[in-house]
Amino acid sequence: MRIVIATAVYHPMINGVAVFSYNLARGLAGRGNEVVVICPSQTGKSYTRMVDGVKTCYLRSVQAKVYPDQIHAVPKKKKLFYKHGFRVSVFPQKEVKQILAEFQPDVVHVQVSDPIGLSVVSYARKHGIPVVTTEHNQPEVITEPLGVPGFIKKPIDALLAAYFANRQSKSDFVTMPTKKAIMKLLDGRDFKVPVAAVSNGVDLGCFKPGRAEEKLYQEYGLNAEFSTVLYVGRVDPEKNVGAVVKAFLKVDLPCSQLVVVGDGVDLARLRKKYGEYNNIHFLGRIVPPELYKVYRMGDVFATASEVETQGIVLIEAAATGLPLIAVDAGAVSEICVNDENGFLCQPGNIDEMAEALRKILSDRELRAKFAEKSVELAREHDFEKTLDKFENIYKKVAGQSNRQVASKVV
Repeated sequence: MRIVIATAVYHPMINGVAVFSYNLARGLAGRGNEVVVICPSQTGKSYTRMVDGVKTCYLRSVQAKVYPDQIHAVPKKKKLFYKHGFRVSVFPQKEVKQILAEFQPDVVHVQVSDPIGLSVVSYARKHGIPVVTTEHNQPEVITEPLGVPGFIKKPIDALLAAYFANRQSKSDFVTMPTKKAIMKLLDGRDFKVPVAAVSNGVDLGCFKPGRAEEKLYQEYGLNAEFSTVLYVGRVDPEKNVGAVVKAFLKVDLPCSQLVVVGDGVDLARLRKKYGEYNNIHFLGRIVPPELYKVYRMGDVFATASEVETQGIVLIEAAATGLPLIAVDAGAVSEICVNDENGFLCQPGNIDEMAEALRKILSDRELRAKFAEKSVELAREHDFEKTLDKFENIYKKVAGQSNRQVASKVV
């Protein structure tokens, strides 16, 4: 098939939407589909490049300097404006029209309701091209990094939720990574568009259970004999990494260490506050394939994020055979199943998270039980299954579109 993937964020950016879009494009192309990705340029100028077998069209863009671009290192001090700001294509209509008119896709798949996504949907609607959308965002992901004051955050979140739902209702088919995310999207709304839960998925071949080699610990200045609590992901305020640090400190178990992998606007603050502890390590940004090895240094994976529509890092950790500790918010309960492959804690309850860490770190048999179940649960998120489901959805909506055209001709 001829497939367009439209997204506001893309490789080499590091966040869930960018990683998923990149994996999806590569996976579909690897199965013989012709794929075009449309995304903002990271230079400001428009250009087209083949990236891993995918024709990638980078559109003119400007910097939104209030948030870093997730490619360059974030400054050590939080800033009002960042030199390498998040890039946005503000008026992409002309470029989008040219790309779609030339490519003539069978289906378009929109990841984010940004100007690119809106322009792609507008063109597709006018020209009878079926539209699939995946909603990755929650309102909190937008309002919390921008520091929206609490007294107006709730009504703004409600408006954003209504906007997301309205945009999805313009599609022919909607997917979200989890059933819980779908329930939040619908939320009593009269939603006439078909909706399905399709996992973001991971390439299970990249993640192997087992202990990392001792030399890897040495490279990162870690103690191979210590039990390791691992966090991987963006270190931004909405990810609430500080709660994991506080819980770890409450555990106060000898021969244990906390390892935080990732970059973000909250990293400098956390380093300044907790850098004096010799058993807390902030490793910064680490990318695949090195990241696959880093996961194996963990004994348990912990996150306190309350804004996940699924959480790719949770799947990756589970696929590596790590017990999980997370908070019962968003949709993480479909990956971290309480008392099966880890523990779910109440949001904001540091004592409960600390107790969960203590239980897992001090009980080898429990760790082994949870690790085995994590690997089993991760199999349900094999990226090959994700590709199967999306190809079936594309064929379904493209077939419906062809039947509609045929009926009009008759």
